Amino acid sequence: MSRIESVSACLARVPLDSPVTFSTRTVAAREYCLVRVRAADGVEGIGYCYAVNTSGKLLCSAVTDLLAPIILGDESLRVEGLWQSMYQEALLQGRAGVVMRALSALDIALWDLNARSAGLPLFRYLGAAAHDRVPAYASGGYYWPGKDLDALAGEMLGHVSSGFDAVKMKTGRLSPREEEKRLAAVREAIGPDVRLMLDANNAWPDLPTALEYMRRFERYDPYWIEEPFSPDDIDNHARLARATRVTVATGEIEAGRWRFKDLLERGATTLLQTDATVCGGLTEWRRIAATAASFGVSVAPHAWHDVHVHAVASAPNATYAEFMPDAHIVNFRKLIDRQLVAEQGQLLLPTDPGLGFDFDAGAIDRYGVPAAGGGQVWQICQ
Repeated sequence: MSRIESVSACLARVPLDSPVTFSTRTVAAREYCLVRVRAADGVEGIGYCYAVNTSGKLLCSAVTDLLAPIILGDESLRVEGLWQSMYQEALLQGRAGVVMRALSALDIALWDLNARSAGLPLFRYLGAAAHDRVPAYASGGYYWPGKDLDALAGEMLGHVSSGFDAVKMKTGRLSPREEEKRLAAVREAIGPDVRLMLDANNAWPDLPTALEYMRRFERYDPYWIEEPFSPDDIDNHARLARATRVTVATGEIEAGRWRFKDLLERGATTLLQTDATVCGGLTEWRRIAATAASFGVSVAPHAWHDVHVHAVASAPNATYAEFMPDAHIVNFRKLIDRQLVAEQGQLLLPTDPGLGFDFDAGAIDRYGVPAAGGGQVWQICQ
């Protein structure tokens, strides 16, 4: 049996090469809470969760101060029981946000540890639905200073030329007319047969505004519109889903199966983007994906392809992994020692045990943030 001997957490702050603008925010750095769970037999599992610009310390504190003591000394194979114990302990501190992200990182590390102990790639340990690869879409199309229509269209065409038959771009920051021009340029460049997803990042305040954009967009046949409203505005998600023929996608910053059940029952989405680093880990992700399947709804998880490639490969109703081809926006790849391989629009599944990668020691030396007082970057709970 794999008794949990120690839990370690590290805050890594990785600046972006250049700040990136969304419809609603600008990102200058990513902060990651990296987690290691070590068993008494020496096998170690890893996980992580993320913040934007600041607040990574809160994530690490939730791991070390609140949740790690709950699982120390217990058996790593008792994943469901450990999840419930951590969740119960955290009821008063938060059933979403920082605390649930910290729980997610620990849960992912437990699954990784158990898969490594079994000598299996994580997707096989979870119960594989795929053989050796999963479909992916290339994600980009952000706003950059001086980035004109030709540059945007060229970026999207570049992904198609490298083999992707589905791509995603940002929308919602500019006026309806300007956003239509961006969409039209991309559609003309990539042709009619490539799936084109749109991500509004919670840009629109009300249904009339959303419809003003969507009536312009529909003629370009977008595959989905992502996060059109605030995640708490479930009513308008449902109204938009009834008013447009375009798939409404959401859920990337939701936590807990109950919130997702509400989205599904109210018809607020026809595609879930459940994120295992946010929702409660792989344990909760699997529950949510199974619930979605019972509603006839598919799942295409948000970002973090290094973890989600395993989730997609293990769930029959998972359609795509979101692939970030470089570190311009999502720079987690700078912290790990192996990268996924994209081949003709699909991600090849790792063959090594567990997640198939480890944290890169040199990168941790560079990006790890020492504890207050100039301590070590890894805070160890035993």
